Amino acid sequence: MLTQKDSERLPVIGITHGDINGIGYEIILKTLCDSRIFDMFIPIIYGQSKVFSYYKKNFNMEEISYALIRDARQAQAGRINFINHTDSELKIEPGISTELAGKASFEALKLAVDDLYKNNIDALVTAPVNKGNIQSEDFNFSSQKKYISSFCQDQTPLMLMVHDKLRVGSVTNHISLKDVSEVITKELIVNKLEVFNKTLKQDFGIDYPRIAIMGLNPHYGDGGLYGKEEIDMIVPAIKEARDKGLLVFGPFSADGFFGSAAWVKYDGVLCMYHDQAMVPFKTLAVDGGVNFTAGLPVVRTAPDHGTGYDIANKNIANPDSFRHAIYLAIDVLKNRAAKE
Repeated sequence: MLTQKDSERLPVIGITHGDINGIGYEIILKTLCDSRIFDMFIPIIYGQSKVFSYYKKNFNMEEISYALIRDARQAQAGRINFINHTDSELKIEPGISTELAGKASFEALKLAVDDLYKNNIDALVTAPVNKGNIQSEDFNFSSQKKYISSFCQDQTPLMLMVHDKLRVGSVTNHISLKDVSEVITKELIVNKLEVFNKTLKQDFGIDYPRIAIMGLNPHYGDGGLYGKEEIDMIVPAIKEARDKGLLVFGPFSADGFFGSAAWVKYDGVLCMYHDQAMVPFKTLAVDGGVNFTAGLPVVRTAPDHGTGYDIANKNIANPDSFRHAIYLAIDVLKNRAAKE
């Protein structure tokens, strides 16, 4: 991890290849094909070099070179550094979910996360994986975020979606909608607000962050007419957070809040469940959104889209989200170093 003492050196950013049958290698290639980006960081791709070469050829990017290394500490500036998670041949089937692709996704992720927690790399940017085919005895998690977070169980992670000044988090994420009201508690909301407040200060350099919080029910319950979660849990959580010195506002009705652009008045928005956060975010962010795992001692970002099987190997994938994921990782590292 960068510190204030060595903040002038280029950060080393690990990049995992994601699902080899998706658009992972395409967005990586399109991001790293401009050599000017090497002035910002030192990249290490965790993947399979033969698969990398396959997509280079398919996309007419054979001029892009890389250096194979065995250890992240061998990475050098001004080039693509590459660590193979396996020397075996991998069958490439663009657009198809396969067990082999899932295994390759996990093996690359495991290597990169090991280096991340050993401080051999400063941050990690993960390409999209298939949450189904990656499952195994070694990976029994609903997301890459959950896996990365499992190495520091005393921390509370917060999936934060970021696009310029729009920062949206959610109290719950990958759970069934019918279970949301049972999972949400006053304590969980307060905990997520504290993590959100800390990350806005530490990772985004905002000294006095203002956080808006959404209600759970339509029209934030209309005084209990459509549900009592606001009365029983959300409003008490807001009061407790304010008593702790946090600048928290709400609850608001999500439809009117995002529809009227009220979010621009706040540094962050905390929603109650996945789609309440993701639908307005992806509508507003379009192609440049970033998924940031807040609340951890390590820095991990990702593009805000999936494997893109339907457009795999067609050379039409937009790399903007992936590129911005790298930019955000660098910015977070700089902000953390400045706070030390």
